[in-house]
Amino acid sequence: MNPELVCIPPARINDFWPHAKDLIRTAIEKTGLSDFADIEVSVLSGDQLLWLAWSSKGIEAAATTQLIKAGERSLCVLTACSGQERERWVHLFEKIEKYASDEGCSAMRIYGRKGWERVLEGYKADYVILQKALH
Repeated sequence: MNPELVCIPPARINDFWPHAKDLIRTAIEKTGLSDFADIEVSVLSGDQLLWLAWSSKGIEAAATTQLIKAGERSLCVLTACSGQERERWVHLFEKIEKYASDEGCSAMRIYGRKGWERVLEGYKADYVILQKALH
């Protein structure tokens, strides 16, 4: 059976976070684009939502999102996502996009590896992050 997307209500986050946090940590450590402790505080306080791809196998993937303002625009930012057998759950992004649209967001934004552009239909790299190691 294919996984289903479950958005964990902030009131129940303490029941689920211990089972999903290692997947979120893995996503963050792969990119270094954010700090796990910051994401964890935001999820536990309800400022970010936790999404699970859930099946009879258990948790197959986990993601976090945050609604932000960028000027006059509202955006939904996917701050972390990790799991196994991506082909089983990647289609579930559409449901997060629907949530974002229902919340009045004009766009989704993903903080992650460039490879997501190949996997997610309709996403393109508008900007890049340039980095130079100094030491």
